[in-house]
Amino acid sequence: MTQHRKIIVVLKGYPRLSETFIAQELLGLERAGFELTLVALRRPTDKKRHPVHDEIRAPVHYLPEYLHEEVPRVLRALATCLPKPGFWRALPALITDFRRDRTRNRIRRFGQAMVLSAEWPKGGEWLHAHFIHTPASVARYASIISGTPWTCSAHAKDIWTSPDWELRGKLASTRWTVTCTQTGYEHLRHLSGGKPNVHLSYHGLDLTRFGEFDDERPPFDGSRPEAPVTIVSVGRAVEKKGFDIVLRALSLLPKDLHWQFEHIGGGEQLAKLQTLAKELGIADNVSWHGSMSQQEVLQHYRNADIFALACRITADGDRDGLPNVLVEASSQKLACISTNISGVPELLVDGENGFVVPPEDPQAFAAALERAIRDPALRARLGEAAERKVRREFDHQTSIRQLKQLFEAEWQKTR
Repeated sequence: MTQHRKIIVVLKGYPRLSETFIAQELLGLERAGFELTLVALRRPTDKKRHPVHDEIRAPVHYLPEYLHEEVPRVLRALATCLPKPGFWRALPALITDFRRDRTRNRIRRFGQAMVLSAEWPKGGEWLHAHFIHTPASVARYASIISGTPWTCSAHAKDIWTSPDWELRGKLASTRWTVTCTQTGYEHLRHLSGGKPNVHLSYHGLDLTRFGEFDDERPPFDGSRPEAPVTIVSVGRAVEKKGFDIVLRALSLLPKDLHWQFEHIGGGEQLAKLQTLAKELGIADNVSWHGSMSQQEVLQHYRNADIFALACRITADGDRDGLPNVLVEASSQKLACISTNISGVPELLVDGENGFVVPPEDPQAFAAALERAIRDPALRARLGEAAERKVRREFDHQTSIRQLKQLFEAEWQKTR
């Protein structure tokens, strides 16, 4: 039997309500027999927690988010790291990176790596970073300082907003990297020069938390004001989610249709979206629920008739990968409407198990909404097909098995 090494997992923040896919993976690795220590670059800002966070046993170690706020701690780390040969190997890597990225952020990541190296969790023998941007920078520098191998899980924004030169350097130094969409995989594989150390691994869903939905939804078709069709969306109010497109599409619906829209999530653009709903004249049909626990979100999926998310690519390249909320909604036989970017078409096929329209197109989104609202039988057929695909292809146990095999294969090489 393979002996599992203790893994130090570097995270941007922990716990975070919007990153249940990471928490789910951490719990899956623990259940597969791995011992973990979590190292976060920032403390949580979310007031709520998902049940999965309370099930994870791994201790959490917080690095200084800003070096100037914990100067004595940083100076102790510097004094500890200076005598290490690895520090003098890491310093040229920092200088090379800083020449291309002359920001305080670059210095901050090196300082955090020093603190991690100086306060090394007992028994830690492997580094794994979630996100290939800032957490991977800390992991890479800490790997050089400590001489510990590292690996990485890349996702979406971290891939598409990082410069190619930085991604190439990280891909060259990791033992392996996994990512969660075909488009992300192809991009990273290209930057790695075709090396076989980049792998595709869908996050999947913990289907024990998202059991089968056995009830039948009422056949509302928007024709009666006392029986409106409920459209739900879940996600942080940020530009890449395209909630403004959803609101504009809703405002274009025929006046004879009766519907209500429910948004779940916080986010920096929430007030802006609420103002937009008023300007569009649909505020009375829109409810803003704020952040909710996974159990509460699940109940909203089951109470809704349609799920809507107008994913987009922002000007700086930021985008979703395969939004976990689409997988969650699909698992509950909920007909989904989304856009054909990133990993969305890897889950949804237009007319087969969902509605998929071009991004940045409120008219096309409105047409899909109208069709879905007026045709409850079509909604049921598409929702059932989506649910079958999720349970067949997006069980998170598949991803856990892949990661387990990747870790164990590398450890066999270094024995």
